[in-house]
Amino acid sequence: MIPTRTIGTPKIKADTGRSPDRAALTGCPWHDVKAMLRQVGLRPTRQRMALGWILFGKGDRHLTAEMLYEEATRAKVPVSLATIYNTLHQFTEVGLLRQVAVDGSKAYFDTNVTAHHHFFVEGEDEVFDIPDAEVTVGKTPTPPEGFEIARVDVVVRLRRKG
Repeated sequence: MIPTRTIGTPKIKADTGRSPDRAALTGCPWHDVKAMLRQVGLRPTRQRMALGWILFGKGDRHLTAEMLYEEATRAKVPVSLATIYNTLHQFTEVGLLRQVAVDGSKAYFDTNVTAHHHFFVEGEDEVFDIPDAEVTVGKTPTPPEGFEIARVDVVVRLRRKG
């Protein structure tokens, strides 16, 4: 079983230079989303708060923009698909989410930003985590001058037998 992270312990990307102020977190999802947004320098607008609450209130998960739009619609959050995309990309830029490209036209957003890899179930559009220790990456290429490798993402594609 893969461990889940609750809203009370947000993970911030190491390269942001910020560390979570755990004393400010209360276990109240609405308050904690506001604290998470402020920690990464995002203004807690009504739409960011509502989308953050939907995204982070259920532990670690993988969502597409369309899936988040459906959940927001069911929750009666008035938001456009364009705003969803913008918010997901903003959250990714500040390290609250991790984007997982599984296909040329499909990207998932992962609420677990720790080092790990992914299984993708073809035909079912399901993504789930592979703990980092379970994947060994061989020799990585030397990056061009002036660049460094930020991370290596492994997506293992699965299909049901038979």
